[in-house]
Amino acid sequence: MSDHIVKAYDNDLSSLKSMLSEMGGKAEEQLALSIDALVRRDTKLADSVILADEVLDEMETAIEEKAVLIIAKRQPMAKDLRNVMVAVRIAADMERIGDLAKNIAKRAHAIDSAIPRRLATGLERMGQLSQNQLKLVLDAFAADDSKRAMDVWRHDDDIDALYNSIFRELLTYMMEDPRMISACTHLLFAAKNIERIGDHATNIAENIYYLVNGEMLKEQRPKKDKTSTTPFAFADKA
Repeated sequence: MSDHIVKAYDNDLSSLKSMLSEMGGKAEEQLALSIDALVRRDTKLADSVILADEVLDEMETAIEEKAVLIIAKRQPMAKDLRNVMVAVRIAADMERIGDLAKNIAKRAHAIDSAIPRRLATGLERMGQLSQNQLKLVLDAFAADDSKRAMDVWRHDDDIDALYNSIFRELLTYMMEDPRMISACTHLLFAAKNIERIGDHATNIAENIYYLVNGEMLKEQRPKKDKTSTTPFAFADKA
C-alpha cells in the first residue's frame, strides 16, 4: 500500500474519530441538561433537550455514512476494519444515550410538585457518575486505551449501587404518602434511564477492549442492580 493511500486512510480514521468526539460531547451535554431540567422541573430547558435529540440522530447517521464510505474506498483489514466497526457501535450507544436523556427531560413536564431535596441530590449524584463514566470512556477511545476503558467497565456497579438506594427511597416515599406515587413513579423511570446510560458507557468500554485486543471481553460484566428482586408492600391503613 502506497504512502499516499496510507495517509488518506489515516485521515479518514482521524475524521471519523473527530466526529465521534463531537457526538460524545453533545451526548454528555444532553445528559447534564436533562438532569438539571428534571430536578428543577424546568420545562423550558427540558424542551430544549428534547428538541436537540435530533442533532444526535443526525450525527449517528453521518458517522454511519462515513464508515460505509471508508469500507467501500479503503477495504480495510484486521484492526483497521475494527476501528470502523467500533466507531459505528459507539455512535449507536451515544444515540441511545441521547434518547435516554430526552426521556429524563420529559419527566420535568410530568412532575407537578417539588422533588424532596434528598432525592434531588441522589439523582444529581447519579447523573454526575454516569456523565463522568461517559467522559472517561470516550477519552479512552480517543487514546485507544484498553486499560482506561476497563477502569470504566469495573466501576459501572457504583451507579447500580446508587440506583438501588434511590429505588428503595422512592418506594418508601410512596408507601408513606400515596399522594407521592405519581411523582415517584416518574422519578423511578428517570433513575432507571440514568442507570441505563451507565450501561451504555460500559458497552463502549467493551468495544474499546475488542478494538485494542482483537477479541471480545470474556469476563462477566459487574452488576449490582437488585431492584428486580426488591420486595415492597403498601401498609394496611384499615
